[in-house]
Amino acid sequence: MSTPGRATRPVITGVGVIAPSGIGAEEHWRSTLRGELRVGPITGFDASRYATTLAGQVDGFDPADHLSGRIVLQTDRWTWLGMAATQLAMTDAAYDPAAHDPYATSVVFASGSGGNDFGQREIQRLWSRGRQAVSVYQSIAWFYAATTGQTSIRHGVKGPSGVVVSDAAGGLDSLAQARRTIRRGTPTVLAGGAEAGLTPYALTCQTTGGRLTTGREPQAGYKPFDRSADGYAPAEGGATLVVEDPASAAARGTPKVYGEIAGYAATHDAHHHRDPAPDPRWYAEAMRRALADANLTPADIDVIFADGAGSPDLDDLEAQAIHLAFGAHAERVPVTAPQGFIGRMCAGGSALAAVNALLCIRDGVIPAVGNLDEPVSEYRLDLVREPRKAAVRVAMVNARGYGGFNSSLILRAVQTSTPHGGDD
Repeated sequence: MSTPGRATRPVITGVGVIAPSGIGAEEHWRSTLRGELRVGPITGFDASRYATTLAGQVDGFDPADHLSGRIVLQTDRWTWLGMAATQLAMTDAAYDPAAHDPYATSVVFASGSGGNDFGQREIQRLWSRGRQAVSVYQSIAWFYAATTGQTSIRHGVKGPSGVVVSDAAGGLDSLAQARRTIRRGTPTVLAGGAEAGLTPYALTCQTTGGRLTTGREPQAGYKPFDRSADGYAPAEGGATLVVEDPASAAARGTPKVYGEIAGYAATHDAHHHRDPAPDPRWYAEAMRRALADANLTPADIDVIFADGAGSPDLDDLEAQAIHLAFGAHAERVPVTAPQGFIGRMCAGGSALAAVNALLCIRDGVIPAVGNLDEPVSEYRLDLVREPRKAAVRVAMVNARGYGGFNSSLILRAVQTSTPHGGDD
């Protein structure tokens, strides 16, 4: 394998989406631009005793449409969603790993909470029927590396693979790891993430974080940057992206290129395992370093896809961070967070945000902030209220995770010539 080098800017040639907004990127995108609110009452179990009863759920998904019965038996719903999204992404890219050297393809997915549904079922069996009733697959189905491992096995790929665990920032971090892997000589990486944390135990775990909405009606649920924001609605789903060395993609005649990874940076607040840092300087620093990595200035950014946590304190800190990083340009750059329509899906959410940014670049339309009724004017941000036509060539995607993770990714329409990129 060739070594593209540290200045190589990998391109995204395929995207696959499984989300509350739809199965497939185009169905998801149409729903997003229509502003369809897909957060609703939890239907998988009786959540009436929980403080949070709302979530974004993937309807109409049958794993048998995407996976063999053997894999379905051995794996959890989050792996079903991730592997289905991967197949959609490879079909979109017209990429078949079997047509290439096994070492030419890697798999790097992000994971937040692993196999919740499978684990819930086996815990119930353990306590109701004893240890002999527990499935032999429990030891691998819950494991946070299951989707990476099962995807590698299914497609016979042998390139350097792994898992990124940084909560909601993980989707962006997986794309950064894909960039590193390509710069070290592997031509193609399957990256992204998916989650399926809508079970009694998983909801209990999320509730302890103190960030879930207590709204009982969908319109009162997850509302990023809204004056009545009171937390997020959890969601399942995610996205996979096919990331390639540009020369390799061109050589195989890829049918499309959505954009390139122009810049990336990550920082850590190093403050508290749950509570946010009292100031946003390290979040802003991630944005600044991503701009520097891409050799861009704030004025070059056409849109920001925000983390949009949906809690007043976190939204306020994010607004402050944007002002710190963008200075005078902060009030002029459009800011959006369409995840308010579908819920927050941990690592899968930031992977999907990257897809949203690429589709925004492709179609020249910025989606609205999801479920936004009364923007907080004190944030002094140009929050997108309705889908907005715009010539978008450069998008910044930001994400944060519990414990102080901050990541910023810059995606750009492919140029005929590019300046020197960063070293990471």
